[in-house]
Amino acid sequence: MATPIPISLLDRSRTRVGEDAGLALRASVRRAVRAEGLGFRRFWVAEHHSVPGIASGHPPTLMAAIAAATRSIRVGSGGVMLPNHRPVVVAEQALMLEALFPGRIDLGLGRSLGFTKPVRTALGVEGYSPEDFARDLTAVHAFLHGTGPVTAMPPLPAPPGIHVLATGSGLSVAAGLGLPVVVGGPILFGDLRALSEYRGAYRPSPAWPEPRVTISLEVMIAETAERARELLLPEAVALAESRTTGSFGALRAVRTAEADALPEKVRSAVGRQLGQAVHGTAAQVRAELGDLVRRTGAAEVLASTSTFDHDELAAADAALADLAT
Repeated sequence: MATPIPISLLDRSRTRVGEDAGLALRASVRRAVRAEGLGFRRFWVAEHHSVPGIASGHPPTLMAAIAAATRSIRVGSGGVMLPNHRPVVVAEQALMLEALFPGRIDLGLGRSLGFTKPVRTALGVEGYSPEDFARDLTAVHAFLHGTGPVTAMPPLPAPPGIHVLATGSGLSVAAGLGLPVVVGGPILFGDLRALSEYRGAYRPSPAWPEPRVTISLEVMIAETAERARELLLPEAVALAESRTTGSFGALRAVRTAEADALPEKVRSAVGRQLGQAVHGTAAQVRAELGDLVRRTGAAEVLASTSTFDHDELAAADAALADLAT
C-alpha cells in the first residue's frame, strides 16, 4: 500500500466483562474523539438489538453524541438496518443530524435481521427480501432528496449520502440505484466476480457518478504477529461461542492457551473468523491491506478493530492511523 488510502473505523460499542453498557457507549465517544485526532476519515457505529455484547441499538443517538464531541470527522452508521424502520423516519433522522452537523453525516444502510427469532419477533420483522430492500432504499433516497410522497423534515439542499452495506443481491440493488457499497466477509477473500458485476451494472447517479467500494474487515496491529492474533481472540471467541449458545456475550480477556483449550467446534469457528481478519505487525498489515485494496479496487478501508483491553485498542488505532499517512 505505497499510496496511502483512506482508513476509517467501525465501532460496535462492545461491552466488556466487569463494565456496564453505559461505559461502553462513553468509550465509543472517547474513541471517536481520539480517532479524529489521529486523522481517521470516518467513524461509524452499528445497530444491534438485544445483544448482551453490544450496547448500541440506535445509531442516530450515538452518532449525535459523537458528532457533538468532535469537530471534523465524518460520523456514520454501519449501519441502520432498513427492515427495522420506516424509510421516512430513517430519512428524517439523517436529515436532522446533517442539519446539526453539516457535511459530516454518512448514512450506511443494511438489510440484516435480528440476531435471534425472539429479537426478530420483537422488532416485528420475520422476512425481508431483496425486493423489499430495493423498495426501502429507493424510498429513503427519495425522502432525503425531497421527492417522496411527503416532505421529510428538515429539507436540505445537500442531504447526507447513502452507502449500502451489501452482500450478494445488495450489490445489484446498489448498482441499479447508483450508490456506493461497503462489503466484507467472504466476498473479500474469495471470488471477486460480485464486485465486477456491481461495477459493470452500475448506473451513475448525480451524487455518485462512479461506482465506489469500501472494504470492511477486522484489522489488528501489534508488536508481533502472535500478539496481534491474540488481541483478536476476545472478539473471535465471542462470535464463535455465540453460534453454539445463541448469545453474543461481552468481551473477556482471552489468551492463546485458553483459546487452544476450547472445544473443537469453537476452535474451528475461531479459526474461520481469524482467517477473515488482517492482523500482524504494521509492515505485515500494510502489505496485506495493500493487496486487498488492489484486488478489490477499494477506495477506502473500514476497520472494525476490537479487543478487550482499552489501552491495547488505542495503541492499535494509532498504529492503523499511521498506515493512512
